[in-house]
Order: sequence, then C-alpha cells, then structure tokens
Amino acid sequence: MGSPDEPLPVLHAFNEREFYRAEFRRRSIGIVWPADVPFDPDPLEEVLEELVANESRVILVSPLEEVWRQAGAEPPIELADVHFAASLWRRLRATGRAALRIGRDGFATGCQRAALTLRLAKVVWLRPELPVERVDGEGRISVVDLAHLESLLSSPAMPGACAPVDEARLRVPQTDRALLEAIRGMIEGGVPGVNVCAARDLSRELFTYAGAGMFFTRDRYADVRPLALDDFDPANDLIERGEADGFLVPRDAAARDAVLAHGVGVFIEGRYLAGIGAILPYPAEGAAEIASLFALTRYVGEGVGSQIVRHAIDRARREGTAYLFSCTTSARVEAFFERHGFRRVDPAQLPPSKWVGYDETRRSQVRCLRFDP
Repeated sequence: MGSPDEPLPVLHAFNEREFYRAEFRRRSIGIVWPADVPFDPDPLEEVLEELVANESRVILVSPLEEVWRQAGAEPPIELADVHFAASLWRRLRATGRAALRIGRDGFATGCQRAALTLRLAKVVWLRPELPVERVDGEGRISVVDLAHLESLLSSPAMPGACAPVDEARLRVPQTDRALLEAIRGMIEGGVPGVNVCAARDLSRELFTYAGAGMFFTRDRYADVRPLALDDFDPANDLIERGEADGFLVPRDAAARDAVLAHGVGVFIEGRYLAGIGAILPYPAEGAAEIASLFALTRYVGEGVGSQIVRHAIDRARREGTAYLFSCTTSARVEAFFERHGFRRVDPAQLPPSKWVGYDETRRSQVRCLRFDP
C-alpha cells in the first residue's frame, strides 16, 4: 500500500489547464470587449476555439463590429431584443459561440444587465489596464472580494481616492468607477466571478491559477471544508494525476478511500478544487494524522497546505483531539510543519497502528512531526 504522508507535490501546468477545461465544460462564459480597447483577434480566437472545442458556450459582448465577426455570426443579437436570451441560446446550440451587441452609451450597465439575465458562470472583461492599483509599492492585486470592492467604491469619488484592502492602500481611477459598479452589481446578483485582464493575457487568466489579471468574487478567494460526495470525483482525479506524474506514491483502493472519506479541500470561488488533504483519525489514541496534502501547480505558493493545516488545528481544538501528527522524508516538509508549531518526535510517540505494515526502510528515514493543541 502506498504511503499517503508526502505533502505538497505539484502537478504540471498541462494538467492544471485540463482541470480548468473540466470546470468550464458546458458552462456559459461572457467575454466583454469595450469600444475603447483596440481589437486584436489572435488571442481571442485561440481561446474561443479552445473553449468551444471544450463544449463551453461563449458569448462575445461588444459594440464593435469586428468582435461580432469573430463570433462567426452576423448580425449580432441585440440586448434591446426582449427575447435576446432565447436568441443567444439558439445560436449557442448551433455553434457554441455568439455575439451580443450592447451600445457604447451605458455599456457597463448593459453588460451587468446581460450577465444577470443570462446568469453567466463567468464574465471576463478585456482591457489593457487593471481597474485597481496600488498607491504604495508594486505588484498586481490579483483577487478582490465583495467586501473589499465595497470599501473601494465607498471611498470619495475623486481622482486618487484610496481605500485599504488587507493593509494595502489601493486606488480606483475615476474613469473606472462605472466598471467596478457594474462588477459589484454582477457579483451581488449571482455571477460567481468576474475577471479583468488584457486581451493578450486571456488564456493565462482563464487557464492558470496564477492568472494574469484581477479576479473579483463574492467571498474570499479560497475556503477550506470537508470533501462532499460530489467532490470525490475531482479529488480522485487530482490524486490519479499526481500518481501518474510521479508526484504521489500510488495507493490501493482502501488507502484512496480513506483519504477521500476523511478529506478536506481548498476551494476557489467556493467550488473549484485547488488542493486536498486528509485528516485521518486514530480513535484509540484520540489522535489524527495530516496526510496527502496536494496542491495544483502555481497554487502551492498561495498557502493551500497552510490553510489545511490551520483547519486541522482548529478542528482538533474544537473536538478535543489529543494530538496531530504528520510524517515525511523531506526536510522542506519538516520545516513547513515546524513553522506551524509542530515538533519533531520519535516514532514511538505516534500511534502504534501507524507502523503496522509500514516499510521498514522508509521508517528508518521518516521524520515524525507532532502538534499538541
């Protein structure tokens, strides 16, 4: 039986892209191209073909004729058409892509109305500059949740107005307030997420966790919760991919079932699985093992493992668990657990059943970490 105690392996970027394709399949995505953004067909066509081949449904929203032509369907559907949703549905059934014309006047408000009427799974707004910038320091603000967006929009409506977001002072250019008001309306109305990025970065923004633009969502970017039954399929998929790529030790069915049954996940937008772990119980000792921490490429540095460990510690304190432990042969992983308050102990200080059938060669190399709440 493969050992489940090596945390934080990494998947290749190819599998990361496949993971997002699975999330977008049979979902409707709106890509917005405003009139003041110069048209570049190449990055748009590449993503359009990939999404349509993936059985995603793509609606190009713009007042620009060249964008409608990119959808391969003229004339476009008009937002003013009382039956525009049904008309889009028929065109999407036929080709997987469609164009929606919204006039230049009141464009942001029209996009908000369209997104809410259609209940889009995602909206991607293309523009070369991001609508929120740092006042101090450098670096992209990659995620803004609704509470932070409210804080930004409640600041005085004048050039240079600032609002604090997680100790960072941010500024919204006056010309971008209408866009942010529309984004707030979309999220409050039920659109799960709105991405803003440059057209050239569209593929990276859609298909990688690191992204290239700014992501707006209702709740904080990542939540940790126990795996639900409907999460077992994607969690199992992550484990299989990690095993196939050589980052996880192969497990038999019983070991895999134990990980899934006691698994927790880190979820993006409340539903996209970014990483998993297991909190395996040892009832005789009242202890629990943190095992099988596993994160997707580019999300490893965003704290997936730390969130699961903190979740396990909080749960152990609530439930009166005697101690938590984890085992690894990696010095890097040992340091990771020590940063979270674990200390190295002798294997004899862990549950005896942990070592039943355990490979003796590996046991001589393993580092045992323990946390007493």
